[in-house]
Amino acid sequence: MRTYLRLSGGLAQGCRLLGCLAVLLSYVSVGAAQQRKYLFEVGAGGSFQSFDEPTQLGGGTGGIGRLGIWLPLNFSAEVEGSIVSSQFKPTEDGVSVKTLALSALYNILIGSSNSIYLKAGYGSTGYGDCPVSANPPEDPPCGTSRGLLTGLGFRGGLTPVLMLRGEATLTRNRSQPPPPLASVGLSNFGVNLGLSYMLGSKPIPDADADGILDNRDRCADTPPGAQVDGRGCSSDADGDGVANGVDRCPNTVAGAAVDTNGCQRDSDSDNIPDGLDRCPDTPAGVLVDPRGCPRDSDGDAIPDGLDRCSETARGATVDALGCPGDEDGDGVLDGLDRCPRSAAGADVNAIGCVAGQHPGRATPNAAPAPTPAPPTPPAEAPRDTAVTPPRRQPPRPQAARPAVGRIRPGVVPGVGFGVGTARLAPNSYVALDSVAAILLADSTVRVEVSAHVDNTGSPAENLHLTSLQADAVRSYLVTKGVPFQQVVARGYGATVPLTPDTTPRGRAANRRVEIRPIAAGP
Repeated sequence: MRTYLRLSGGLAQGCRLLGCLAVLLSYVSVGAAQQRKYLFEVGAGGSFQSFDEPTQLGGGTGGIGRLGIWLPLNFSAEVEGSIVSSQFKPTEDGVSVKTLALSALYNILIGSSNSIYLKAGYGSTGYGDCPVSANPPEDPPCGTSRGLLTGLGFRGGLTPVLMLRGEATLTRNRSQPPPPLASVGLSNFGVNLGLSYMLGSKPIPDADADGILDNRDRCADTPPGAQVDGRGCSSDADGDGVANGVDRCPNTVAGAAVDTNGCQRDSDSDNIPDGLDRCPDTPAGVLVDPRGCPRDSDGDAIPDGLDRCSETARGATVDALGCPGDEDGDGVLDGLDRCPRSAAGADVNAIGCVAGQHPGRATPNAAPAPTPAPPTPPAEAPRDTAVTPPRRQPPRPQAARPAVGRIRPGVVPGVGFGVGTARLAPNSYVALDSVAAILLADSTVRVEVSAHVDNTGSPAENLHLTSLQADAVRSYLVTKGVPFQQVVARGYGATVPLTPDTTPRGRAANRRVEIRPIAAGP
């Protein structure tokens, strides 16, 4: 059975020192990342080596030197050589033991400039030349042994590039002396302590300035200000594509489109965010359903919010404000009235027809139109009386056609609308026909038609209503043949009152349509 040399006092002290340094290093903060990229390592130090019992060598001290290169993934490789002076116990002769090894190291980074490492390699140990007539019991060991080298060590940063390095090694090899000496298996144990200089090292950058250096950053393009984890990757609590720390609206509804600040967009301002809004171009003021599409409670094609008459019977004809009309005043709304030309005051049924009347026919019991009397034949002249031919009357001069007037600025009398609507009252047509005749007679005249209301409504509603009323007047003139570009329509709401009188008469005076000539455009 192979036995091992008992550790001497010096070796035990060295091991205790190495252990204390390793424990001290373990208390270094592991929160900071390695801050430099290492390229080459040059080092030297003192060593203590103990030898296996078959060598009959005592523990010896010496020196060690190494040269290493750092590889990716925290690996490094190094070549090292050491020389140790020992004594052969039987004769107390001095023996110089030389070791040369090539090793690979896996470095575990701790803190900003510290590490521990595991080491494995292959090397050879030389004990000197062997004499020709060897007497093993009396001669010191000789020849060369080769085998595996394993170790555990640490580096402690004194400066960013200068490090204190210590390690413990175990070499298991087999001596190969020349015959007749027999091969012997050996296990040597050693410790060393020295300094390493990191030649050509460079600071590790932090490209995205997130506090995680590039060698540990798995997400190197994190936006500025984003909160990141230990891998350098940002989190996104609401899944909107904007990282926490940059997201100004961290509770965005899933599926909503957001801006660069992480806040949801609402193009049509209907409180339904883009991405969830199925109707993203809803007009302002329209009430919408949960999908963002306009609601139309009465089905009259005027959406709620703009519909002033939101309970219109289905099928009734409505104006731009969603309110129905009753042209013949029989109580049956236009669109539902099957007999829309009922006589005033006639008693009609649910479809707007008088009793016995069929839709589209004249009202029964109406007085028949008078039949023109046949022309009276001329009286026959007496045969014996000469017929005097009638005298030809001179042609009667035709009456002169009345001259067409001109536009004078002011209120257009007789033009009005249904209460709260843009539907022209029937008695408005006579005045507007006169205006159309003047504009048709002189195409160089350009006018502004303006609508005004009293101040009973809100300013926004008043402005919207008068804009619709002015458009209704222009549309009527255009149907009479007036070129569209000859008329400008504007609604002024209640901003230009005709009188400050707030009595019913004063309010009625402020509800008006005005016209004024304007300069012709280019």
